[in-house]
Parts: sequence; structure tokens; C-alpha cells
Amino acid sequence: MDKLTAIFKALSDRNRLRIVSALLKHDELCACQLTELLQVAGATASRHLGVLISSGLVESRKDGRWVYYRIRRKQDDFEVLITWIETQLSNDPDVALDTKTLDEITSCEPEELCRKQRGEKCCPIPAHEQTRGRNHE
Repeated sequence: MDKLTAIFKALSDRNRLRIVSALLKHDELCACQLTELLQVAGATASRHLGVLISSGLVESRKDGRWVYYRIRRKQDDFEVLITWIETQLSNDPDVALDTKTLDEITSCEPEELCRKQRGEKCCPIPAHEQTRGRNHE
């Protein structure tokens, strides 16, 4: 019963449901992309992702400095639930808006989002790119 309670708790929050919806449309997304989608502080997005991971619905992997999240599909008992969620969200206008927003977000590199969210100190532009950018102006 604890596992079921954790799953329903994870799905009971609008932002966590938005994360699940986004991950259903994209194989995986990095934390900065999800933070940008939700328009919340990084710590808030991290807390939501932690709840989703604890429930077993979402898993993460680290690649260098980036953490990527995806729906955990390897569990047979989740497939029926995941399919049901997809069906319920398929015609939701808020999900359609999130999908459009996410298309814009995923069109730029994570480093660019990181700079936007945290400033130049987080993801400095390499010197060779700064020079190249000035030459094109």
C-alpha cells in the first residue's frame, strides 16, 4: 500500500503532473528544461522531481553536469497507469500549451537555459564562442 500511496501523492500535484506529461512526450529532459517549463525556482523543481523519483514513476541519470529525467517504463505495473495518464491528458488544453512551450525550450541547448536561469557564472560561454559571436556581428 505504501507504493500506491507514493504514486498517488506524486500525481496529486499539478506541477508534478505537468512533469509527467512532459516526460511522456519526450524520452528525457534535463532538470533545467523542466524548471523552465514550470517557471519555478530550481529548488522547487528539484523537490517535485524528488517526489516523482521516490514514487518510482521517474528515474534519472547524470551525464557530466546535467541530470536527465525520464518515465520509468520498465515496470509492468506502471504501464497501465502510464497509458491511462496519457489518455487523460491527450486532449487537455493546458498540456497542449505546455507541449508548445516545451518545443521552444528544447530548441535551445541546456547551457543556454542554464545561463538564462542562473547567469553567466553557471555556464560561461567558452572564449572561442565569444570571439566567433563577435566576428558575426
